[in-house]
Amino acid sequence: MNAEFDLIRRYFSRPVAGALLAGGDDCALLLPQQQALAVTCDTLVAGTHFLPDDAPADVGWKTLAVSVSDIAAMAACPRWATLALTLPEVRHDWLAAFAEGLYACAKAYGVALVGGDTTRGPLAATVTLLGEVPQQRAVRRNGARAGDELWVSGQPGRAALGLQCAQGTLALPDEARAACLAALHRPQPRLALGRLLAVRATAMLDVSDGLLADLGHLLRASKLGAELWLDALPLAALQQMGASREQAMQAVLAGGDDYELLFAAPASLHEEVRQAGVTLSLPLHCIGRCETGETVRLLDGAGQEVALGAFAGFEHFPATEQEGA
Repeated sequence: MNAEFDLIRRYFSRPVAGALLAGGDDCALLLPQQQALAVTCDTLVAGTHFLPDDAPADVGWKTLAVSVSDIAAMAACPRWATLALTLPEVRHDWLAAFAEGLYACAKAYGVALVGGDTTRGPLAATVTLLGEVPQQRAVRRNGARAGDELWVSGQPGRAALGLQCAQGTLALPDEARAACLAALHRPQPRLALGRLLAVRATAMLDVSDGLLADLGHLLRASKLGAELWLDALPLAALQQMGASREQAMQAVLAGGDDYELLFAAPASLHEEVRQAGVTLSLPLHCIGRCETGETVRLLDGAGQEVALGAFAGFEHFPATEQEGA
């Protein structure tokens, strides 16, 4: 038996509902409903998106979760995924644990793994995820309007602190350390929130490269600027965990891997949006508003502008590497 197909059969072949054919052939045959297909693709690379010695079950969970978060940001419902797994060697204990984490995430969010590929090379995992959404309910990045409020869900910044803990550059009390590592290794895509915001948010995306960097994507797509309110940023919880105010600001504004939802909504819907968070027992923070122009300003409680230059988010290809391209 071909060893590659044996690995797929052993670890990544399980019964799938809602598919005419799932795995074992050149293509999967799916049965979509009469909705728009939302398609996303994410690659996680060892040393960039996870540490080589991270628990394989955590890597499996995160491999799928980051794509589910993209689907959530479009107010869509995830359905089918394919996995392309690149391995430096075959380690059955690692693969079994990775598959356990992957399928745990799939079960939690209603995803069916319907195919994929394995190959030899530096450790990396790529998921292509397909979801469904009624055409008129998909939330894009480009719909924000001047005057819309800006909101972020949950507690951005914990994953960034977790990474520092994992790298040994930050010491936190045991309970806080565990919470931050959990945020880093087991992100919780805000799928239910995304669906609730389908008729409320004017623009939305998930926070993966840092709140400020991802806000820039939303604003550029919507051709707007924004003001952020320093006193409204969710810093207090991170400071209670043991981070300094400066560390908390850096983690919230520039830390990646949060997979929270950042969205714009009309100020007239402020109470509806707040109530959506109450319904889901999920904190939602109103952190600023969109305005005309192209700049982003961070204002303190006295209305004075705070410099943002130190809070750049993560970039795979910084501008200095692109010079001369």
